[in-house]
Amino acid sequence: ANQQHTNEPSDSNTSSKKFSLKNTIQTNFGDDYVFQIVPKEDWTSMAVSLSSNTVKLYSPVTGQFVGECSGRHSDSINQILFFGNVLHSCSSDGTIRTWDTRSYQQVSCLNAGPSQEVFSFSFGGSDDYLLAAGCKSQILFWDWRNKKQVACLEESHMEDVTQVHFVPDQKNKLVSASIDGLICTFDTSGEINDDDHLESVMNVGTSIGKVGLFGKKYEKLWCLTHIETLSIWDLNDSRLEANFEDARPLASNSWALDQVDYFVDCHYSAVDDNLWVIGATNSGNLGYFPVAYSGGMRSILSPEAVLHGGHTGVVRSVLASPTVKTGLNQTNGVFGWTGGEDGRLCCWLSDESSAIDHSWISTSLVERYPKNRKKSRHRPY
Repeated sequence: ANQQHTNEPSDSNTSSKKFSLKNTIQTNFGDDYVFQIVPKEDWTSMAVSLSSNTVKLYSPVTGQFVGECSGRHSDSINQILFFGNVLHSCSSDGTIRTWDTRSYQQVSCLNAGPSQEVFSFSFGGSDDYLLAAGCKSQILFWDWRNKKQVACLEESHMEDVTQVHFVPDQKNKLVSASIDGLICTFDTSGEINDDDHLESVMNVGTSIGKVGLFGKKYEKLWCLTHIETLSIWDLNDSRLEANFEDARPLASNSWALDQVDYFVDCHYSAVDDNLWVIGATNSGNLGYFPVAYSGGMRSILSPEAVLHGGHTGVVRSVLASPTVKTGLNQTNGVFGWTGGEDGRLCCWLSDESSAIDHSWISTSLVERYPKNRKKSRHRPY
């Protein structure tokens, strides 16, 4: 049956916007699930990494499948990133691979070395040619022009580096985060080494899953941990601004649905300088919860958006349409896409548009549960 739900749960918070489910796509008919959804900048394509070590591409406006990048990674894909027509993917097989999304062919491959795993990567540096990668307990750097490794930081972290991000407004500044509970910042100008280039260390105190930069000048950082706590940091002076050790109960108490079991991501709108934490239930319901922490106040408010009735399991990734960030409406009313461990991609509409083309909705959506489902959701890979 077509998975279309437009009836909203009557018991959920009346002040939040409800979003109707436009459609769900089963990513294939096997047991794989969705890790991450990333958009091409112009919103003409989105890439979806799957647990089958494959990346599939879809149109974010129509949901149509357009092609796949596959057959090269031999282990889990941990992060994907678009750069123009080029898609990059890093994996626990120790490689960062680059694909031309017009031909779906691999065009280059960097290898971090034997028994390495690559959990995250970022492009930056003064001319955007520096590629940083978070590996087991090291951060490796390559010059993207000649694909040569130029540096390795190995003293700053003791365990897997789950996140690396160059700061958009300070291109030489790199932020890293690890299972060891530390967030580090580095200055990557000149010859990069541990001694001279480590700028600051922030101790979160527990294993870090995901961090993101936000604020008008990307001067702030949000951090989600593997025990579902949230903290907000000021990057310029390495100061903890707010610590939500009770983020889950706070979010659970601010809506009428089941308790919030985990956080998927955070979302920032530069237009009105708002931060949301995206909480979800094990049965697949999601809420966009505003995070408030100014003037000593610290709260997680009632969700401004509830995505209900699309997923049947843990949600791994949320892609919000550019409309949500910039107000540009080139997305046919699409609020965003979500993907999860049920192998589904769900498309959410932000208006009750009656002129939706239903012709591409799959008529054979089979609910399948991964047989070899990984027991712990809290390993980042």
